[in-house]
Formats: sequence, structure tokens, C-alpha cells
Amino acid sequence: MPLAASFPPSLFRYASFRSSLSKTLSLLPLPLPSRYARRPFSLSYSSRRPFHKHPSRSSFRPRPMPNPSLSPLSTDAAPALIPSPDPDPTAAVSTRSKKKARRESPEGLLRYHLDMCSKRSDLPEALRLYDAARAASTSLSLHHYNVLLYLCSSPSDATDDTRALGLERGFEIFRQMGADAVSPNEATFTSVARLAAAKEDADLAFDLVKQMSSVGIPPKLRSYGPALFGFCKKGEVEKAHDVEAHMAAAGVVLEEPELAALLRLNVEKGRADDVYRLLHRLRAIVRRVSESTAAIAEEWFSSDAAAEVGVEEWDAGKVKEGVVKGGGGWHGQGWLGKGRWSVGRSEMDENGVCRRCGERLVCIDIDPQETEDFVKSLASLASQREVKTDFMGFQEWLNRHGPFDAVIDAANVGLYKQHNFSFFQLNSVVKGMRQMSPSKKMPLIILHCRRVKGGPADNPNNKKLLETWQKAGALYATPPGSNDD
Repeated sequence: MPLAASFPPSLFRYASFRSSLSKTLSLLPLPLPSRYARRPFSLSYSSRRPFHKHPSRSSFRPRPMPNPSLSPLSTDAAPALIPSPDPDPTAAVSTRSKKKARRESPEGLLRYHLDMCSKRSDLPEALRLYDAARAASTSLSLHHYNVLLYLCSSPSDATDDTRALGLERGFEIFRQMGADAVSPNEATFTSVARLAAAKEDADLAFDLVKQMSSVGIPPKLRSYGPALFGFCKKGEVEKAHDVEAHMAAAGVVLEEPELAALLRLNVEKGRADDVYRLLHRLRAIVRRVSESTAAIAEEWFSSDAAAEVGVEEWDAGKVKEGVVKGGGGWHGQGWLGKGRWSVGRSEMDENGVCRRCGERLVCIDIDPQETEDFVKSLASLASQREVKTDFMGFQEWLNRHGPFDAVIDAANVGLYKQHNFSFFQLNSVVKGMRQMSPSKKMPLIILHCRRVKGGPADNPNNKKLLETWQKAGALYATPPGSNDD
């Protein structure tokens, strides 16, 4: 159920949140084998006899097979037939034997039993196996150590004694791993960071992430969790934002649990600017928040800090400009207005109108940064699929004649429900799009070069139409070998 917060009569004291996270499972069709799949070509002898009368058995004389060495077509002796070597039957047996030997080796048996302990979350048995392997001088690999550290850092349904044992032995095992010169990976650092968080040492957890980055191991989202949640739990807001900045520098995107933890911390501290920033990050990344996150937002808008923050005068022009640049629905100008928010649960009707405050939800477009990222990724993809010089030429042409309010895929429009390409139908759409344009500028018409010359393009009326589009700088003909899409 959505959460709507409004402060009448000011339009800018209104916010809404949608709760309940929903996911959609998409099923992709699997490729089916073709009934016309190519079959391997082979030669075979037929047992069918030719349909003619055989000579009598008494007159039949078998012809001797010609000797290749006496053939008049060649003076060379026939090459000797080299039989293909028989496959070595011992090779497959040797491979199976090696695999069996690895499985039945002390290291292989230890790996199997540790994996079983991981499935059962049996930390005491895993530690017993580890101690026995150390006593027997069995060498441990990275996988062995990672399973042990995982069990020590996340004992499931364990007692307090088991948790204390995991913390104590976990750091011991990590030190032994370094003594054995076994190089750690991301899973190793993450498990040890969880051990540090369990000891309520968020600083150590963050140091481990920094150490991971310094040795060239890219941290994952789960790597930052122990430090971030640890600082949020202890109320150390500055250190929590240091972790957030480190994540941004590493290209790791926060998800709802991390954003919700930061939001709760800043709500509790009454930090209005960070609350504003994090609410917009939730809007951009999560879109539809869970019930628990909606409750945090509701707590903020009901607080005294939310009522006291905000400006009483603002530039309406900048607000309008911010809405346009932001894609609609938000202005990015901070808290506007002061006073108590009207907070309550509500629903939207079928037209997107809030039943509580009467405001209508607006369609939100992508923001400028998202637009820039989309353009860069599209250009990169096009450069891979097309001749690079052709696409660069299109970019230069677009810089000279653009921007455009609309783009028309002329081939699809001209052939829609038509047997032949219709310039009349295309021109009707061009005129309609021009009338809809705020600037009344002609849309960009993308047409393959083979549609510009020959066929219907040679018609005098169509030729005049093409010349008009070209003079207006609205027609771009894709070169041969290029995809007009």
C-alpha cells in the first residue's frame, strides 16, 4: 500500500512511496532442433542388384582387379596403405585412475567431508577435520580454507558457545592460511570481514575491504556489508558514508538493504540533506520499496526534524527547470517549504490519482546522467556492429543537423501494410510528427541508401519529397553495408 505524505496547500510538500517489492519471472524459449538440420554425408554400399538379366553362370568370368602398380595412367608405384593407429585403451583408464586417485587422496577426502559440513552447517565437525589434517601434515588449498572460514563466519542456528568458537578459530585459521602462503580471494576477505563484524569491529571489516582493493581483488556488494552495517549499527554516520564513497569509487551499486540502513541512520541523526539524497537514490535505484523501508520514510516525514527543515522562498523558474532536466516528477532543489507533513497511507485509483491528496502521479523519464550513459553504451554497441567510420560519420552529421525531437524508422513506416514502399504514407507520418513537435521541427528520417535511389524514389513526386527532406537536414541515408536500425 503506497505511503503518501503531503503538506497543503504547498504542492512541493508532497511525496509518495510505493511499497511491496515484486519480481517477474520471464521464461525464455529454448531453441528447437530443425527438421531440416544438415546430416553428415556418408557413403554406403547398396545390396540391391541392377535391374537387368544376368548372364548365365557358365559364361560368367570374373574380371581380375587391375593392379595399381601396372596402371598405364601412372608410372609411380602405388602408395603403401598406412593403417590408422588403434586408440590407446590405457589412456582413458589412466585419466580415470588419476581422477580417482585425487578423490581418494587425503586432500580430496578432506575437501569432500568439508563440503558436507558446509551443507549441514556443522562447524564443530569441520574444525575437527581441520585439526586432524594439520596433525597429519595434509596440505590445505584455497578451497579448504574458504569453506572453514565461511563456516566460522556464518554459523547457522548456532549456540553462543559455537559462535564464540567460530570467532576464535576463524582468525586463527586465517593467520595459518597466510603462514602457508595460500593467496586469498574475494570470498576469503568477505568471510574474515564477517568475522570482524561479529566481533563488532567494523573498522577491521573496512580495512579488509581496502586491503582487498589494494591487491587487485575487486570487492563485491557482499564484501562491504559487514563494514557498512556495522557502522550503521554503532551510529557512526561519517564512517558509514566513507564506506558508501568507497563503494561508489569501486563501481559497486548499493541495493535496498544498504540504502535503507543508511537512511535509517540519517533519519535518527536528523541529517536532512542526506535523507533527501538517499530518498532520491531509493527512487532511482529501487523504485518500489519494501514495507520496512517505507516505514523508515514514514518515520522521517512524521519527525520534528522534517518539519523544521526547508526553505520558505524559492525560485519557481529553477524548480520548473529542474523538473524538466530531471525527467519530470522531481526537481532536485532540496526541501521546499516548512511545517508539519501530512502523513498517511493511501491508494492510487485507476488513473494514477492519489485518493488522499488528489494529486496525480506523473510519468518520470530518465535523468541526464542516465541519458548520457545510455548514449555512450549505444555508441559503443553501434561501433562494434557497424563499420566504425560509417557510425562516426553519422555522429558528425547529427552534430551538424541535430538535435531532433523525434526519429522515424522510415523503412518500417513506408512498408507498413504495404506491398511496395509508400512515400505518401511516410510523408503523412512525418507531417504528423512535425505538428506534434514543440519546436515544429521536422523529425529525423532514417532511410537506407537503396530506398533513396531507384524504384519508387525515381517517381517525380517522391524525388521532390526527398529533396525537400535533404534540404531541411532531416534525411539521413545509411551507407551500403550499414544497418539502418
